[in-house]
Amino acid sequence: MPLEKARLCCRRPFPTALLASLTLGTLASVHCVQAPASDTRQVLDAMKRATTFMVEKVSTGGGYVWSYLPDLSRRWGEMEARDTMIWIQPPGTPTMGHLFVDAYHATGDPYYYRAAAAAADALIRGQLPCGGWNYVVDFAGDRSLRDWYDTVGRNGWRLEEFQHYWTNATFDDGVTAESAKLLLRLYVEKRDLKYKAALDRAIQFVLDAQYPVGAWPQRYPLLNEFSKQGRPDYTSFITFNDDVTAGNVNFLILCYQTLGDRRLLDAITRGMNAFLVTQQAAPRSGWSLQYTPDLEPAGARTYEPRALATHTTAQNIGHLLAFYRLTGDTRFLARVPEALDWLDQVRLPPNVLALAGNRTHPTFVEIGTNKPLYVHRHGSNVVNGAYTFDYDPRNTVGHYSSFRQIDVDGLRRRYQQTRALPRAEATRGSPLLAGPGSTPLPRYFAVTEPEPPGAASRARAEESVARLVSSLNRQGYWPAELGTTSHPYRGDGSKQAAPGDFSQTLAGDETDTSPYRVDHLLGISTAAYIRNMSALIRYLDISQGRDRES
Repeated sequence: MPLEKARLCCRRPFPTALLASLTLGTLASVHCVQAPASDTRQVLDAMKRATTFMVEKVSTGGGYVWSYLPDLSRRWGEMEARDTMIWIQPPGTPTMGHLFVDAYHATGDPYYYRAAAAAADALIRGQLPCGGWNYVVDFAGDRSLRDWYDTVGRNGWRLEEFQHYWTNATFDDGVTAESAKLLLRLYVEKRDLKYKAALDRAIQFVLDAQYPVGAWPQRYPLLNEFSKQGRPDYTSFITFNDDVTAGNVNFLILCYQTLGDRRLLDAITRGMNAFLVTQQAAPRSGWSLQYTPDLEPAGARTYEPRALATHTTAQNIGHLLAFYRLTGDTRFLARVPEALDWLDQVRLPPNVLALAGNRTHPTFVEIGTNKPLYVHRHGSNVVNGAYTFDYDPRNTVGHYSSFRQIDVDGLRRRYQQTRALPRAEATRGSPLLAGPGSTPLPRYFAVTEPEPPGAASRARAEESVARLVSSLNRQGYWPAELGTTSHPYRGDGSKQAAPGDFSQTLAGDETDTSPYRVDHLLGISTAAYIRNMSALIRYLDISQGRDRES
């Protein structure tokens, strides 16, 4: 995942989310280990105090960004936000809402349901007329949001998706899918028609945005209004980057399995088939990040060349294995060996491994030559800066890795294990084969998976819980290293590059509003809150002997 997307991503890996009721060890039941009642009370008290602080002191209209200074004087999502804004990208408002529902399921305390409802209500306020969501919502209105895009957004050098204010919705980073999933969960929970109306709009938006071939663009309704440095507006391109297409298939399956809407099955099937028709011909049997509507590989942001992408190929292999488990259709297995062989072919040579930090593959592979392409930049800000590609692995950009760690051998083992399963066993528990409306939602969405049960994991859990309970401060939050900050907007960048080397930094000169790394900056973090609450919820499950997916 590129560093500009680095964050706690609380969405489950796609195959696990789809195959919640299947075997192969993706989910583990929790052994019953009764904790002392006093410990349980302390955990419940810490959870409630931390949540009360987030809901009553931090939230904006029920929504959240990613991080805050302790006095709330500055706040950030993927970029610096205003105090009237909420962020939709994980771990923003939808992810917080999912955690609140998880906590409600773990404790039965209605306070958590009300917190989740407030987050969902904020999403409904920010839902666009088309039915989807943008990355960010500004409750101060469209004029304020446009001003933010014209100042902070436009000057984020490496954050090109914020340099222009498209008025449509995005599927990038699960923005629309995660929001819609929260509405689905709340509707299923109590059948509140308020959430059904907003959910119906979101479902129709996803269906309307789907290309006939089955995949989805990054943004919809389709626009073509932001050409950067002579490159086309990429937002209408078919998108696999950040699991856009897989995330929409996942969302539709969750709706099909709970709402019983039979019309979704065709869209689900076409969405899965899109992975088949976009795989390139042998011997270069990988996938690109994006494709034009006529299925030609395409570039996107100016640091994403027209190329095949090794990490996308590895992700799509995993999705094909999951699709087979859902359908029993051997077409999803047929060309997996070709993709694995291609990944073996494009491994980094030994002389590049040291430069790559012992990562195994280049991110981008040139179409036609199978040569690695590496990304470089020059300049100091969004006005005078630019990106280039070549075959030199030295001095590559720091915010978007030119190298990836891919476990091809592990993928090959998964393929072989999946192929060896009898079809009936491989598809056992598939919500698609079970029929519409026949499979409940998973119990948790934001809570991460527990360690396998055992004495060592129980001891680690108890130690972790004791630390979390004691480290919650008097105000009611866990002080967290924020890890990044940014230059406040001071004006647009100059056409003249500032002195210095910004080729590998996360931010350029002082006019660049992109976040950059900083040490020892403590604050309030939604990612830390979600992570710590997850640990406490897992402990409750252990103490109560509860199967997390029951």
